[in-house]
This record gives sequence, C-alpha cells and structure tokens, in this order.
Amino acid sequence: MSKRLSSHFPVELSIVIPLLNEAESLPELTRWINRVLTQHGLTYEVILIDDGSTDASWDVIEELAQTDTHLRGIRFNRNYGKSAALNTGFRETTGRVVCTMDADLQDSPEELPELYRMIVEERYDLVSGWKKKRFDPLSKTIPTKLFNGATRWISGIRLHDFNCGLKAYDQRVVKGIEVYGEMHRYIPVIAKWNGFGRIGEKAVQHQERKYGVTKFGLERFVYGFLDLMSITFVSRFRRRPMHFFGTLGSVSFLVGMLITLWLVIEKVYLAYHNLRARDVTDQPLFFLALVAVILGMQLFLAGFLAEMVQLNGPRRNDYLIRDRINLPD
Repeated sequence: MSKRLSSHFPVELSIVIPLLNEAESLPELTRWINRVLTQHGLTYEVILIDDGSTDASWDVIEELAQTDTHLRGIRFNRNYGKSAALNTGFRETTGRVVCTMDADLQDSPEELPELYRMIVEERYDLVSGWKKKRFDPLSKTIPTKLFNGATRWISGIRLHDFNCGLKAYDQRVVKGIEVYGEMHRYIPVIAKWNGFGRIGEKAVQHQERKYGVTKFGLERFVYGFLDLMSITFVSRFRRRPMHFFGTLGSVSFLVGMLITLWLVIEKVYLAYHNLRARDVTDQPLFFLALVAVILGMQLFLAGFLAEMVQLNGPRRNDYLIRDRINLPD
C-alpha cells in the first residue's frame, strides 16, 4: 500500500464500528483487524461506538484500549441508533479512507485492504460491500431484495446491497454528509445527492453470526421504505422546497380556477341562449374546484414558509456522550 497518498493524514485507514451488546465478539474482532492490517502495512485507528449497550461491551472496550493503542471509544448515554453512531464516528475520523463494519463478526476484516485500495487507487468516493452469499433466513433475504430493488429504482444507483454495513469512503465523503434518523441505509444515496457520484461495489464475505442475536426485525423494512421517501424528498428539495410545494400548489390552483371558469362560461352561454342552467353553486364540481383553489394556495404558502425555515435546520445530531477513550473532551 502506498503511504504517499496518505501523507496528509495521521493514519491511512479509520474503521468506525457501531455496536450494541456485542461484548463477546469485540476481542476477536479487534485482534482480527489488527492481524490483517498489520500484515498489509496499513496504519489505522478503530473507533468503537457503544450505542447504549446494556451488557459489558463498554467494560470490554476499556480493557482492550489499555493494550491496543489503535482503539478509540465513544459511549452513548442511551441507544440512539446506528445512524447516530455512524455520524458521531465520522466526525472523529482522521484517516485517508474511512471504513464501516458491524461488530458481530459477520463482516470480515479481510476485505478492508482491498476496500482501501479501491478508494485510493481507483479513486472511488464510496465502495459498498455486497453480501453475494448470505447466511440469513428467507424471512430476511426476500424483504432485503425487495428493499434493494426499490432503492435502485428510486435512486438510480446500481448497487445490489445498500444495507451492507461493510463500506469504504473517501474522507471527504464522511466529512461532507450528515447521517441522522435511520438514514444509514441510504448513505450511498445521500453521498450521490451531495455530489459524490463515483460509487463502486465489491462482493464481500458474509459470515454466520457467532455470538448474540440480530438487533433488527422485519419492521426495519417498513421503516426503511418510509425513510427512502423521506430522504428522496429532503435530498431533492431541502434547498428549494418551493419547487415542490409551489409546483403542486400552482397546479392545484390552476385546475381549480379552470374548472370554475368553465362553469361560469357554461352558465353565461346557457343563459344567453335562454336555456335552462343550474346555478354554479348548485353543482358539486364547483365545490371541488373551490377545494382545489384553497389547497393550491395552502401548498404555495407551505412552500414559502419552508423556504424561510430551511435556513435554520433542526439540531439533528446532538447526542449525550457519557464517556470517551483516547479522545479529546
């Protein structure tokens, strides 16, 4: 590995690992990472984010950090979710390349050197892992395929596995995006819509879970679809909400006005020819037109207010951190 490309960074590779109740797997995982990266001559740091674990995970991290200077730790006061852990870890990284992986040993550290190479040498902004062969039940793999298909269709990004925890990023990407809520599933989408369009994919090993149980249920696919709708709207219209609300409002207002104009013209025409005509206000279509006009005005006003509000976005990423290891306060 060439260190010339990493000369402006303290380390070549930062590894961000969010975890929840993974005390059993942490010693094996950190030893494995050390063995692989030492063999490849890569300087690195591991940032472990304890997302409110209720087991001995933090005790294990403290113990490991006493003998392994590569380890850095952050402990949340409670469980905030994977997106919060990743976003906090991203802010602390110092490496030329940043990799993320899960702490349950299902992601193999053997993939890290190649992911690093693809970012540095092939100049990708982001490389996503693809668990081509999965060790998951059908109740998980089938919804995953549907989820990935919908995301490919909406985002236009040709990845097989958006939700794979094993990913690599150029440092500019993790410092230039914000991950909040449950948006960790859509980091490639967020990256693309922030101008980081060189997105690659690598088939990676998927190991069977060795310790503990999965922390995710089927509800994540329902929430995932809603999150996809949210991130699509926010990414496309966050800076120009009037384009969305204003367009819908204008169309609704115009349709309502055209229907009203038609009813009035029809009334005048029939009256002029001494034909029997219903009063405009006696026709249900008039009230539908009135609703369309009012709705159009409200949507237009919503767009205007959104333009004003978007300049002062909510504080999405303020998390109460209880303890830190090898990090400045």
